[in-house]
This record gives sequence, structure tokens and C-alpha cells, in this order.
Amino acid sequence: MDPLYLRSAGTSLLISFNSGEAEVIHWGADLGAELPDLGFLAGPIGPSSVDARVPSALLPQASSSWRGRPALRGHRITGDGSGFDFSTRLRVTSANAEGRTATIGQADADAGISVSTSLTLHDGGLLELRHTVTNDGTTPFQVDELATVLPVAPDAVELLDLTGRWCRERHPQRQRIQQGTWVRTGRHGRTGHDSSLIFAAGTEGFGNRHGKVWATHLAWSGNHEQFADTIGDGRTVIGGSELLGPAEVILEPGAGYTTPALFAAYSAHGLDGISEAFYSWFRSRPHHVLPAASTGLPAGKPRPVVLNTWEAVYFDHNLDTLVELADSAADLGVERFVLDDGWFRGRRDDHAGLGDWYVDETVWPDGLAPLIDAVTSRGMEFGLWVEPEMVNLDSDVARAHPDWIVGPSAAAHKDGGRLPLEWRNQHVIDLVNPEAWHYVFDRISALLSGNNISYLKWDQNRDLVEHGHAGRPSVHEQTLAAYRLFDELRKAHPGVEIESCSSGGARVDLGILGRTDRIWASDCNDALERQAIQRWTGLVVPPELVGSHIGPTTSHTTARTHDLSFRAITALFGHFGMEWDVRGVQGKEREELRRLVGLYKEHRDLIHSGLPVHADLADDAFQLYGVVAPAPVEGATAALFAVVGMRTSASETPGRMGVPGLDGERSYRVEAVFPTPVDADYAHTFTQVQPPAWLAGGAVANGRFLAEVGLPMPMLNPEHALLFKVTAL
Repeated sequence: MDPLYLRSAGTSLLISFNSGEAEVIHWGADLGAELPDLGFLAGPIGPSSVDARVPSALLPQASSSWRGRPALRGHRITGDGSGFDFSTRLRVTSANAEGRTATIGQADADAGISVSTSLTLHDGGLLELRHTVTNDGTTPFQVDELATVLPVAPDAVELLDLTGRWCRERHPQRQRIQQGTWVRTGRHGRTGHDSSLIFAAGTEGFGNRHGKVWATHLAWSGNHEQFADTIGDGRTVIGGSELLGPAEVILEPGAGYTTPALFAAYSAHGLDGISEAFYSWFRSRPHHVLPAASTGLPAGKPRPVVLNTWEAVYFDHNLDTLVELADSAADLGVERFVLDDGWFRGRRDDHAGLGDWYVDETVWPDGLAPLIDAVTSRGMEFGLWVEPEMVNLDSDVARAHPDWIVGPSAAAHKDGGRLPLEWRNQHVIDLVNPEAWHYVFDRISALLSGNNISYLKWDQNRDLVEHGHAGRPSVHEQTLAAYRLFDELRKAHPGVEIESCSSGGARVDLGILGRTDRIWASDCNDALERQAIQRWTGLVVPPELVGSHIGPTTSHTTARTHDLSFRAITALFGHFGMEWDVRGVQGKEREELRRLVGLYKEHRDLIHSGLPVHADLADDAFQLYGVVAPAPVEGATAALFAVVGMRTSASETPGRMGVPGLDGERSYRVEAVFPTPVDADYAHTFTQVQPPAWLAGGAVANGRFLAEVGLPMPMLNPEHALLFKVTAL
């Protein structure tokens, strides 16, 4: 059987079938058009080991003496007990390719198990693969795990993954790759605040713009594991799997189980190359909201400036107050007004009302129409906060249907079944129950049908611990039921955009992003915290899908105080908005805020279509990052950058910083954009007797000069930033 060879955008995947298994010979740099005979790659067999070569298989298995994690774990259940067919000997039965898409079939007729693998190498070099295991036998088969893995090259010696907590999501951690298995487990029933959005192996010291990197992401919103597995002979695989509960997936004869998709990217140019592969995939999706850019795809509407009411009014819903807020927002150039929590029955605080998705007549005697009309008449879209997967015990729906509340016991709550501990005063509604699912669908659909709502902020504010249906674990089925809820609502209301919020950033993955138009990266609007949160969220998710707002002067979640310029520049590199009572913003600060809204509108097409650039700086007191247009156009803004002071530096001056990512042979003009001497925050931003010359007069140089020699940077105060643009000449 001929080898399978896929190539795209500098990446290639080579799979051989010489061993009888699907053996991954290479995943990484492009190998060119011509391949040699692969027979010479057969390696040695060492002493005191199995008397055969052990392949780096697409489905590692113990029957081939792979001593790491097997891809498939499970067993057959028979009338005499269970545990049979615990170890499969899968061999290739078919391999078909068309373009950059392929399907590989493997089977073990004795065990009655077959596995089909689908692979697609997308235009931008992102590899997508998933397995489907089918029970070909005559008795049930219990699946405990089916993992998707890929080998990395021997020079991958460092591992990077992400961790975090509420209001501090997605922070990096690094370690050396050593023999054994490094596992990141998520048991939250959702993706989790501490989930690693990406699992990356790379060469020594790989950075933003240098080093080889191999990275994977598991597109799943439930329990999961991501891991790096290094066996005794030095080979390393990275991958992930859904983490299944006891007997959560039992396949009846003829039935199958399909894994979540594993997305994998290779880069020869550091982490920015990984981001480019993911961004290319996102932006090529038919339903992706695209700006007008030279992508070859139809342009969608620009991402609108948002005002969310939460940190402006909290639960204090008053029509007159909210209309005043809408007036103030429209005056600033806001394009989407989102009413947050507090509009439905009994919802005066977070102890009651979840699940009762009816407008509260005591607060809104005429429904939401007066506010919606006020918002839309001022040229803004209207959005609404919902949390359809959750329920308070103090709600009409919980009192009427206690059996709809998720718990570990087979007995209904009304019959004395034990419930999980409360989390933020709430429980989970059992979407696996068809009656509960249809109730939630009908209520949210009725809200959308009966009101001019363009946008849903869809929240999910607790972990799904002790999550069960009819006495059995059910995170798997709950996740699929939630996906169906999103999918069916989108079909019924195709013009409505949906944001995925989950206590901020606890459900950020490509599974949920296949069904939503935006994610809320964190409940924290503190600009300093957001610098890290947005940088590492942006490693996978492009900025047009990452909600990023200017919060109040003093942060609700950290009590830090920041100038408007720092908060705004931070928010600019995302889907920009405000979560702030802007009625109180007056005078020069209001003029500055209005100007910043204008800057976002001026540059959002570039921000939401450009290539990500993050400089590798020796001094971590500073960050320099931005977006570069895919192709420079004379006279147009070719790039937009921010230089950020994160903390005090050991050096007296920042020195020169290279500005990477530009065309080396092209000439550019560099100019400071914000703040400038006319802006209120300018004096707070720097402590310097004299600024660098270019800050006042601009600079002209080619891209190579700007990258290699760089620009002398101003003396930024900690927690301040400067925005500058680069124009192609």
C-alpha cells in the first residue's frame, strides 16, 4: 500500500503502512514533492526488548509493544462478565485520499473492533483528525478512552501548556520533556479555567518568532485529558482525549463512538507560526464573521463596538437609567448594547430565578420592548444575557420539575436524591432529559422570536462536578446536548450571534467556537491581567472572536486603577467594547474615549484580518506585539503595534526594540498613534526628560532595518502602553 502524504503551507504529514499499522513517519516541515522508498527507515532492534520494531502508530497499542499510553482502552461485556478483548491488534484495511483529506480504516476481526480515522490538512497547515471506533462484535463493548496522538521530532525538548483560574485564565508554564507522561486533566464538566488551550512541544528555548514548535488542541467542551508521552527509547507523542466516566460510553453491537477533533499545527518560526495556522482555519470557515480584507472570501460586517451593562448597573435594572446609558453609549459610537443579568423573573440577585426565562413583569411591565426600541432607534443592536444550562433551586422551574436538576443519584431530587454542592447558588439543568432540553430550547427561542434581539451573551457559571443522569455519569451526553441546543437555536434564528461566556473564560475551545461567534476571555477587565490573558488566548483564537472591553477606572475584580489609555490599548486588540457606566465619563476623558472608539473602527479590519506578531524581547518588563496586514498596500496601514510597560525594568532606558513581521525589502513610515501630547493620559504614560526622536517626528526605514536595528522606545511607566502604526510606502 502506498504511503499517505499530505502537504500544505510548509507542513507535511507522512504515514507508512509497511508495518501493517498506520505509522506516522513524519509530521512537521514540508518534505518536498518527491519521496524516497521508505524501507531504509526501519530502525534497529535493541537487546532485552521485543523482537520486532515498535511503530510510532497513529493508534499506539500494547499488542505492538508500545509501552506508553495506548490509544484505545476498553473491554467487551459478555454474559460471563467483562474484561474480554481488552487489547486489540488493529491492522490497516483501507486508506483513501482525495486532495488533502484522507480516511484510514483499521480493524481487529478477532476482537470485533474497527477504527476509522479521518484526516484533513487545511490550507493554512492546520491538521484536523478524529477517530471513530465501531463495535463489530455481538456483545456490548465499553470504551474507556480513545486518544488522538501525533509524534514530535527528537529535537522537541521543551513543553509549554497553559493553566489558570477565574480572572487569571490561560497563563503559560514550561518544563523539560522527560521520560514518562505529563498529563493535564480537566474534570470540570466544562473546559475549565485551568484548561490548557494548547499543548506545545518545541526545540530548546523556542519563542514567539523562533524555534520549531509542534502543538495540539482538543476541540471539546467537556471532561478531557491532554498529554505528552515519552517512552524509554526517547520517542514522544502529544495528544488528547475525552475523559470518560465509568461506563459512560458502552457500544451496543454496530454502534460507534467518535472522538473530539484534535487540531495540530507545526511551525518552524515559533509560536506566531502556530497562531497563523489556527487563524487561517478560523477565517476560512463559511460562517466566520470576516472583515473586508484581501482574504479571497466574501466580507462580513465589521465586529461592532459593544457596551455591556454588567459593571455599569449590575442587577439594578431601571428603564430610565438604561435609556440614559444607551444615549451615552450611542454618543460615543457604540454599535451593540447588551443587557446583562437581572432581567428575568425573581432575579434581584444571584440566588434566584435561573431557569425561569420569562421577562420579570415587576421590573419590565411592558416587557423588554421599550428598552429594545430605545436602543435600536439610536442605531445600535440589542443583545441579552442568558444562562440556559443552569438553574436556581429558588425558581419556578426547579419547584415544578426537581427531577430536571442534575445529581449523582438515580432518584429524582423530589424523591430524596442527593444533589451536588451548590456553586454560585446554582445547579445544572439536565439537558440529557428530553423534556428539560425542549423546555430550555422553547424558552430561549420564544425570547428571540418575540423580541428584536441580535445577540446572546450565553453564560455558564459553574463546574459540572458529580454530574449524572439516571445514576450514571453523563458529562459526555450533557456536552453533546448543549451542542445540540446551540445548533438548533442557530438554525431557528440564523441572524442571532452568540457569545460563549463561562464564568468568563472557562469554556474556550474549538468545540464551542464551532457554534458561537465570540468568547468572553475572562470576567477580569483589569488591563494588566488582560495583557497575559489575551496574549495566550490569542495563541489559538483570533482577536475578532475574543471579547475585550474597557472596564471602569478601578477594576471590579482586582481594585487596580489604570489610565484610560492603558485600558483602551489593551482592549483594542480584540473584539472591542466597554463594560462601564459611561454616563459619568465627561470632559477631556470623554473626548479621549470617543477618539479611541474611532481608532478601533479605523483599524478593526486590519486587527481582525492581520497576521499576529509578538516580538521576542530580552527584557520581560516590556511587551511588543501587533498585527501585520497579509499584503502591504501603498499608503495603507500595514501594521499596528503596541509597546507595553508591564513592570519596572532593571535598565535605565528600554533601548531599541526590533519590530518584526514586516516585509524586509519594503519601506515604511512609523508613527505614534496614541497617546500623543494632546491626550489627557500622555503625561502619565512616560517618565522621561526627552522622548526618542521618532515619537515626535515619525521614522522611515525598511522592514529589515526595523526588525534588526529596531526603534528606541520611550520610557514607559509600568502599566502603560503606546500604540503606533506602520504605513507602507
